Amino acid sequence: MNTSKQIAALFDLDGVVLDTESQYTIFWKRQGNTYRPDMPDFESRIKGMTLVEILRFFSDTPGLPEKIQNELNEYECVMNYEYIPGVVRFIKEIRSHGVKTAVVTSSNTLKMENVYRAHPEFKSLFDRILTAENFKYSKPDPDCYLLGAKVFDTTPENCFVFEDSFNGLEAGNRAEMCVIGLSTTNPANLIADKARIVIPDFENFNFEKMLSLIPMYCENM
Repeated sequence: MNTSKQIAALFDLDGVVLDTESQYTIFWKRQGNTYRPDMPDFESRIKGMTLVEILRFFSDTPGLPEKIQNELNEYECVMNYEYIPGVVRFIKEIRSHGVKTAVVTSSNTLKMENVYRAHPEFKSLFDRILTAENFKYSKPDPDCYLLGAKVFDTTPENCFVFEDSFNGLEAGNRAEMCVIGLSTTNPANLIADKARIVIPDFENFNFEKMLSLIPMYCENM
């Protein structure tokens, strides 16, 4: 690890910072069962994808993508946006040690406005917030996480990725970053081989434990 470079922590949003994945599972399961019964577990397959990519699955029916998008907009206005336990403390702690933080989410800016209304302090927790409008390719492509490294003028080997979905975990690994999995969406045993470590939340996780995942960095502290 190049210890002369800036360290960055890149956080997925839903299921990592916010406890919202179960609500999205309900919404997309309903859409999948209704309009794409040919795709079992539709709600799981699309996790980590941008809305633009998800709506392409419904594009064969004129007007259906627009209908679903309108329903989603209404749904997100009444969702609960509770924080994952311990995440706010953890973010503040690592920032106090000079770590740059960014949200790297497939959500769009319209959805983020709902988050900001629920949590006026949200923007102050991060140095950057990267949404679907900021990158060309969706997870599992590494594009979004490579952009996260770029905005902080650092390298992938100096970045930590926090993810919960299969697509997101793959994106972090393809970006060759240190991936930390959260078992908020998928059981720990199903994502254990896709992350350096799996944690249930941030209650017992801290700056030192994060750095310990890359021993070479600790040796140079």
